Amino acid sequence: MKTKSSILSIILIVVVLISACSTPAATTVAPVATEVPATEAPAAAPTSVPATATEVPPTVEPTSEPEITLTVWTDESEIKSLTAMIEPAEKEYGIKLVVQEIKFDDLWKQFQTAAPAGSGPDILIQPHNLLGELVKNGLIVPLDLKDISDQYAPAALNAWQYNGEQYGLPINTENVGFFINTEIVPDCPATWTEVMDISKEISANNTDKIETNKYGFVENATDVYHWYGLMTAFGGYVFGMTDTGYNPQDVGLDSEGTIAAAKFWDSYIKAGLQPAGVSDDDTMTKLFNTGQSAMMITGPWNTNKVIQAGIKYKICPIPGEVKKNGEPFMGSYGYIVSAFSKNVETAKIFVNDFLSSEENMRLLYEEKPNVPANLAVLASINDPNLAAYGVAGKDAQPMPAIPEMNSVWAAWANALTLVSNQGDTPENAFKTAADQVRKAISVSK
Repeated sequence: MKTKSSILSIILIVVVLISACSTPAATTVAPVATEVPATEAPAAAPTSVPATATEVPPTVEPTSEPEITLTVWTDESEIKSLTAMIEPAEKEYGIKLVVQEIKFDDLWKQFQTAAPAGSGPDILIQPHNLLGELVKNGLIVPLDLKDISDQYAPAALNAWQYNGEQYGLPINTENVGFFINTEIVPDCPATWTEVMDISKEISANNTDKIETNKYGFVENATDVYHWYGLMTAFGGYVFGMTDTGYNPQDVGLDSEGTIAAAKFWDSYIKAGLQPAGVSDDDTMTKLFNTGQSAMMITGPWNTNKVIQAGIKYKICPIPGEVKKNGEPFMGSYGYIVSAFSKNVETAKIFVNDFLSSEENMRLLYEEKPNVPANLAVLASINDPNLAAYGVAGKDAQPMPAIPEMNSVWAAWANALTLVSNQGDTPENAFKTAADQVRKAISVSK
């Protein structure tokens, strides 16, 4: 495992080079000649050089240690914890650490222009879904995390891999879970067939008055991000996976598993189990928080709303079907190193040695509680909700960060919306979406 001596060695090399260039050679003083008469023996050599013959070399001021500055960009959610790292970092590594706060919505945009101009950071925190664009545009460099990879969740590390190389150190992960109102549904459903059976029982006495009806599982009927867990439970996928990551040539929106999931959802709608008009997160959450629905899929951003509503709840894994559990998308925030840093190697070592430590990862977790990617921090947390999200995300799939994913969202969402609104058959809607994605990827090459 690398240690802080790696950074100190870099600094020492710079010191030696500067010292070698700035220190003049010592002045050599010729001895004073002594005249000896021919009739006399040579005089004995003096035991010391007379004071008048000594020339003192000019005094050279000691060269001050060069100051290596590393700048880290982050948004407001990690600023306190990173600021707390400045003093120990400077004390232990002999560098100057600068932490700058940039608004989340501006950070990515500013980095794209500032980095090539030489005014960007050395290190920054970003979500992994930007990875493909970052690599494609030559903005970041690979990291070597082999020595610490066993300290991090494999799925979190995988989220930061692109074309077989590791580009980021994960800080945390985020995924959805399956919420149940335990006063209505006491136990976690194991399969989507079971979800449908429970929903039918709850909705058995419903009428045309949606506002007073009771429902089982209710979904945002247009949101493919939340729907992906259901889709994977039936064996569906967006892109096929290879040893080096997602394969954009293997589009799975019309695969057997995806069509099976779409058919299940179509039958769920036809059975009247999904109320019409639930096409946003707020409406879905409101139905759950008022007790009108008993199950939903959501993430950490809605946990506090459920708590404040006073609902007795439990966060479960996504139910399975042909798979044991559904595999939701997983997002991750992590550290990346700018390709335009003036101290790229130092920055990489600093990420690997200092920022990756359990202590520093714990600081980030305490400021922004999300499922930690560091296994030691994850094992020590006592938040039952985050622990439940961790279980639900055990087999989560990193949301594809390849540029081709940009061609997927609209076509995929349109297919789900058509099925939800009964505007097309599952087969035709998703086959059309897959064809649109393949065409868009082909044109973008």
